[in-house]
Amino acid sequence: MDRTGLGRLDDVQRDPYPLYGRAHRADGLLHVPELDAWLVARDADVREVLRRPEDFSSEGSLRPDVQPAPAAFAVLGGGFGGRPVVVGVDGERHRRLRAPIVRGLSPARVTAVLPYAAERVVALVEEFAGDGRVELRAAYAERLPGEVVGRIVGLDPEDLPTVVHGGRRAEELLFRPLAQDEQIAAAEDVVAMQRVLDRYARERHARPREDLCSEIVASVAAGPGELTLEQRHETVSHLQNLLIAGHLTTTALIATTVLHLLRHPRQWQLLCAEPDRIPAAVEEAARYDGVLQGFRRVTTRPLTLAGTELPAGSPLFVAFGAAGRDAEQHPRADVFDITRPPGRHLAFGHGPHACPGAQLAREQLRLTLAELTRRLPGLRLAEDRPVVMRPTMIHRSPHRLDLTW
Repeated sequence: MDRTGLGRLDDVQRDPYPLYGRAHRADGLLHVPELDAWLVARDADVREVLRRPEDFSSEGSLRPDVQPAPAAFAVLGGGFGGRPVVVGVDGERHRRLRAPIVRGLSPARVTAVLPYAAERVVALVEEFAGDGRVELRAAYAERLPGEVVGRIVGLDPEDLPTVVHGGRRAEELLFRPLAQDEQIAAAEDVVAMQRVLDRYARERHARPREDLCSEIVASVAAGPGELTLEQRHETVSHLQNLLIAGHLTTTALIATTVLHLLRHPRQWQLLCAEPDRIPAAVEEAARYDGVLQGFRRVTTRPLTLAGTELPAGSPLFVAFGAAGRDAEQHPRADVFDITRPPGRHLAFGHGPHACPGAQLAREQLRLTLAELTRRLPGLRLAEDRPVVMRPTMIHRSPHRLDLTW
């Protein structure tokens, strides 16, 4: 895509909701050139696609917005990974890859990590609570999720900075236009992360522990003997995908939720006065402005969806975020209201590919809101630093979130 096309894509990604409104009003599906796909925007249609993986394949679901330069690819060639992961496969292979993640993020495992998460929430807020001002993404939202998912996976604290930074750089490399020297630097950071994960894969294969890393290694290579090179590539691919999803998504969820609560001061004040509303606030924020705006799908055969005839191989963008603003499913859908009666939303997906980490993300956000409303009820957006949203459909959130109190 040329830079003109990327500019139009940026506009759509920074604020996709006008586009979603057009799609809701359209007869049938709306084709969006900036996304190079048919936009699936209505709640019922999104659910139908997600329920039918045999007709709507996940292959290519994370197609990058930009292709790295050959020099960056050359650097990546010195690392590990590059194999299909759970979000981009279907059928039996998907079930095999998903099984250890579901076990590793089970309700029991999530419950077990919550005391650690609560301890870290208090400690991180304590670091800035006396300052009167904070950029919340860097000081908090980019730190807590990496620490928590790292704990579940079984990473040592000293390895977390390399892994978390490498995950952010992988996202930048594939979804943001960078100069070639910056692409090379990003690729080097990604490879540094992959080498750390490869070390963990080999260590856990030799000496398994009670952690998610060991579960994933065992799902790739059971039995004695050293991992083959292909098994190392596959294991690193799965660990990288899991860790990126585990921290980047929750980072965005925390930042975006706090943003909307503070953009609606009466809602924030209500939450401070009535903290029992925190679970409802979590669900409303996820519905109103989901961080996972959607994933791609491709039709496996000729079919009709929402009255639109689609040949085999048709690309779709299945917009969870648009479904959250569908007035047929959510009355007053464009209004942010934490007192809204509970309703079903698709912020964490649906069907076979529903997010297995949804409970972990929700719990971290609940702990965050509980501590911020208790400790800093006077929080407000900093007037001298306007909020600008990141241009992405994958981890939608502000670039920065400057707060004062």
